[in-house]
Amino acid sequence: MAEPPPVTPAHFDRLYANDPDPWKFATSDYERDKYAATLAALPHRRYTSAFEVGCSIGVLTQCLAERCDAILAVDVADAALQQARLRCHDRPNVQFDRLIVPQNWPKGVFDLILFSEVLYYLDAADRKAAAQLSLEALAPGGAIILVNWHGPTDGFCTGDAAAEEMIAACAPALRPVTQQRAERYRLDVLTA
Repeated sequence: MAEPPPVTPAHFDRLYANDPDPWKFATSDYERDKYAATLAALPHRRYTSAFEVGCSIGVLTQCLAERCDAILAVDVADAALQQARLRCHDRPNVQFDRLIVPQNWPKGVFDLILFSEVLYYLDAADRKAAAQLSLEALAPGGAIILVNWHGPTDGFCTGDAAAEEMIAACAPALRPVTQQRAERYRLDVLTA
């Protein structure tokens, strides 16, 4: 089977132009429960520097801000980032940027790197590159959090395939210390 066409930043810009919250991040029970599970799975109570890939409108970012001294939250959609900045306007520890990961990986070291429902939008080569860059940017004792929808996606693969590829690409340096499967998503926490 041929891979689907790449999901471009323009694709996400169109989604947000048609609906400012296309996945109902701010209102759905699914998202609220997933965010609570993500926060509960974090191995440490506090983080010095976090990198959130695919922050969308900043709902999870706002929650993470309570537990992180500094967060770099990125997305490919300008409209999503505008909403995220408004949502987190009172959080001076949060910085937003428009980046295409892994091509525009930021400088710095992070003790928390989070990929929430974005890995399947990367093709296989980009998922492998994201794993390598994450390993290079992860502070000693840090964690990589993978949250993936396990239903059908409009990306390059399923969430399960994306998670398993990322876990394999991070081994043996990191291993899953937490693996949870909810009705519609899976959550994997990788540490040394």
